[in-house]
Amino acid sequence: MAQPLLDLLKDIPELKGVPDAQLQWLAEKGSVRAYTDGEKVFSKGDKIDSLRILLEGEMNFFVEQAGNLRNVGTVEKGEITGKLPFSRMKGATGIGIVTGETLLYTLHESLFPEMIRNHHELVEALVHVMTDRVRETTRMQQQNDKMMALGKLSAGLAHELNNPSAAVVRSANELKKHLSNIPENFKRVIKIKVTDEVVEHVNQWVFSAIARQGKVMLSLMEKSAREDEVTTWLEQNQIDNAYEIAETLVSFGIEEAELEQSKNWLRPEDVAPVVNWVYQVLTTERMVNEIEEAANRINKLVGSIKGYTHMDQAPEKQAVDIREGIRNTLTMLNHKIKKGNVQLAESFPADLPRVQLFVSEMNQVWTNLIDNALDAMEGRPNSQLEIKAEQKNDFVYVSVIDNGTGIPEEIQSSVFDPFFTTKAVGKGTGLGLEVVRQIIQQHNGKVYVKSQPGHTAFTVCLPI
Repeated sequence: MAQPLLDLLKDIPELKGVPDAQLQWLAEKGSVRAYTDGEKVFSKGDKIDSLRILLEGEMNFFVEQAGNLRNVGTVEKGEITGKLPFSRMKGATGIGIVTGETLLYTLHESLFPEMIRNHHELVEALVHVMTDRVRETTRMQQQNDKMMALGKLSAGLAHELNNPSAAVVRSANELKKHLSNIPENFKRVIKIKVTDEVVEHVNQWVFSAIARQGKVMLSLMEKSAREDEVTTWLEQNQIDNAYEIAETLVSFGIEEAELEQSKNWLRPEDVAPVVNWVYQVLTTERMVNEIEEAANRINKLVGSIKGYTHMDQAPEKQAVDIREGIRNTLTMLNHKIKKGNVQLAESFPADLPRVQLFVSEMNQVWTNLIDNALDAMEGRPNSQLEIKAEQKNDFVYVSVIDNGTGIPEEIQSSVFDPFFTTKAVGKGTGLGLEVVRQIIQQHNGKVYVKSQPGHTAFTVCLPI
């Protein structure tokens, strides 16, 4: 080491205001080790028991994800890392590997008490480093928490949008194929010779069938029996694609007797063209309705997303109906609700007053509380989620209740603390309820929890 250790320590930005005598103590009590390019400094699970200062070179921090190493941070020349006075760091959560020729200073934690007693400026500088590190870690955890929440919502929305979008594509393709057959069938229709009275009969037949769409309630056996009867009648009257036509006619409530009655006002040679024309009209009606229904469902989802994010509104308090935000949130989490076979119960009085809220922020509250409730019931049979609201004096109370495992009484007072989580590693960061608490305080409200096995209730109190 060409340059004296004391001079190297003086060059560390965070140690600029520390007296030379204290830096001299630091130089005398610590040690310096040289590492070569690619050498490992520590592995996952290793005990972190020393203060580290990178004097030369660079150290990269890797974590393992899906069998691969991902670089999640770099310590550069002049940075302080490792264990610091008053920190609770215990073990490495990843792997530290140096890049290039590296010099690393270390000071064992056994010397921290002496440092704290005798070298106040040095301790103060290192506490500032720890504070900055906690702030940066918190920021990263909050960002990760938001990304995890976004990932959950995105997966649910993708699932919810997939079904109606697939229905639109399928029905559109079928409609295109169906319409391509019309010119050929039109040749038969145009040859029909009927009176105005017959035209009126056919029109009324079609209109009454369309009016019955969606209202024909048959059991599987009844439907199958009726389709067999209509298929037989179609075949006896030399109508092609009898089974396919029968399925559509029955879905619109047309029975064999109704078909037989049409023969009373049609010429024998006109029966097949007219029945085919009726089938084409009803098929087109069914496909258009399917496309409309799927498109409306997509439109509702998009509307829920827009209402949930409140992306077209200014970031200021507005008098809103909290039921709308809760229901938009439930739409966002509908995939998770269906996946867990969760029974949902809502209890909202019709005269619930509007509340002054930052809408987007409050939707984060509903998301965290409902998502946590769903996680608490994961894998449990007969899962039940209840959301209820009520007015008491000048406040609105909203409760999110689940019948999950519950929160042990001894830790209920800690659930709103930063980084406290009851979830498994990788499933929670401990910031969700801290965010809830901050947002509720921003609204001059309060949030409470009451829990026992089989019944957990988070209650939000908001001033009207």
